[in-house]
Amino acid sequence: MQQEPTRPALTAAEAQAAAADGERLTYTLTEAARRLGISRALAYEAAHRGELPVCRIGRRMLVPRAALARLLDQDEPAAGARPA
Repeated sequence: MQQEPTRPALTAAEAQAAAADGERLTYTLTEAARRLGISRALAYEAAHRGELPVCRIGRRMLVPRAALARLLDQDEPAAGARPA
């Protein structure tokens, strides 16, 4: 059986550069809560209710960056729309 080549671990500097470049595809619920301006507990409640899209990997719940962006975009009023 042939083993797949493993990717070398990132150094701290490489990890910071990757985060700064926006390479991360997911956020932890704590990070997503911070970006949304809500508490960590509310983020977990929203994830369990299905209101916050998450990917489950084992017991870990991660919020995809693209799903978070879509969630935020749907709450913005359309350009030129008048408030009621």
